[in-house]
Amino acid sequence: MTAAAPRVAIVGAGPSGLFAAQALLNGHDGVRVDVLDRLPTPFGLLRYGVAPDHATIQGIQRALRAPFADERVRFFGLVELGRTLTRDELVAGYDAVIYAAGASEDRRLGIPGEDLPGSRSAREFVAWYCGHPDAEEQDLSGVTSAVTFGVGNVAVDVCRVLAADAARLAPTDMPQPVLDELRASTVRDVWLVGRRGPQHASFTTTELRELLTLDGVQPLLDPADLAGIDATDLDRRVRGNLEALRTAAERVVPEARVRLHLRFWQRPVEIVGPDAAAAVVLERTAPAAGTAVVGTGETEVVPTQLVLRAIGYRGRPLLGVPFDKAAGVIPNADGRVMRPDGTPSPGEYVVGWIKRGPIGVIGTNKADAAATVAHVLDDLEASAGAPTSGLEVDALLAAHGLQPSTFADWEAIDAAEQARGAGSGRQRVKVASWSELADLVRHGRGGGPLEREPDAPAP
Repeated sequence: MTAAAPRVAIVGAGPSGLFAAQALLNGHDGVRVDVLDRLPTPFGLLRYGVAPDHATIQGIQRALRAPFADERVRFFGLVELGRTLTRDELVAGYDAVIYAAGASEDRRLGIPGEDLPGSRSAREFVAWYCGHPDAEEQDLSGVTSAVTFGVGNVAVDVCRVLAADAARLAPTDMPQPVLDELRASTVRDVWLVGRRGPQHASFTTTELRELLTLDGVQPLLDPADLAGIDATDLDRRVRGNLEALRTAAERVVPEARVRLHLRFWQRPVEIVGPDAAAAVVLERTAPAAGTAVVGTGETEVVPTQLVLRAIGYRGRPLLGVPFDKAAGVIPNADGRVMRPDGTPSPGEYVVGWIKRGPIGVIGTNKADAAATVAHVLDDLEASAGAPTSGLEVDALLAAHGLQPSTFADWEAIDAAEQARGAGSGRQRVKVASWSELADLVRHGRGGGPLEREPDAPAP
């Protein structure tokens, strides 16, 4: 190892970045770790991507706090790579830089009418009900039918939030305006549509069963979609999904409040409407080679005022860092960042979705981070004695006349959210605007202006 304590910067304070921080602490007694994030709040997708009614999963946040209890770790919020500081500045100041930026863009359907008002990504909808400060308000007035394309857990979450009774959502940490909008919702038909069969869906059985058994919600399935499926070679998760769907097909909900339509072997071919989404045209599909499907020409029109695509996320380029546009990831070999010429970029590493694509659950990132960190520690050992030439983040920001937020600032935000929750009989109510977050950071410092305001929503 280097004679001085090695310095590692992690770009991104979500689960993958914090798992990497913990692995570094466990793997090297002297390492010092700086965690950077664009937001003044750590925990990334765990805070802003997990449905608020899944409090058990959100509890993982307590475990992810552990690195910040170690004096070797510092948190720098309101710091954005490529905007607050450059990649070259960061690489020069640290023995290793680990990119844990996640996947913050969504895939598109690529069909006519996709850009009509009322058609948007599930990512935007999730950000809204999770209280992300970048989120746009979602207006559900006049929406009686909502269609979600995708058969993963994000699609299931979105459908559950749209279909759930307000009483289920009331105890959660959703911002009050979100709860008010959902409470006033007139949505009576929720559609979950997949281009392949139920045996190919990626949702997990627990989440699917939760959706199918919501109070006051009548599941509706085409029996033909469940017929003739040979379960012999299917894994336990898929068999569990099929069992849950077959049970739901027989469920009768008297005086149902919402109808839940689960449609498989259907793909969208057009979103129609004069000025906004008014309907989607679905085409029946049939299996083709591999995982592909082909259209059969048989179509139907489903009236809807809200169309949400939940067909996958993709990474966003980081300024100055190599990026594979086709795959939506930072090119890497087992976590080591690769240059365009195919050689490793010394001292640069990647973890999480920006490394492997948006696959796996939160826990998947722990093993993924450990694998990358093992290479980081090996490379630090091999480069023992090589000095860094630049400044660490605090000195860099000071040189630019900028002031980040700290973990103590996050704790002030955390306390304020819990206090808001206590006032309304909830454990927490999220602070969901940049201005309110900035005010809390100021208050935690005893007032006075911030040298740098929180960023506006990303373009």
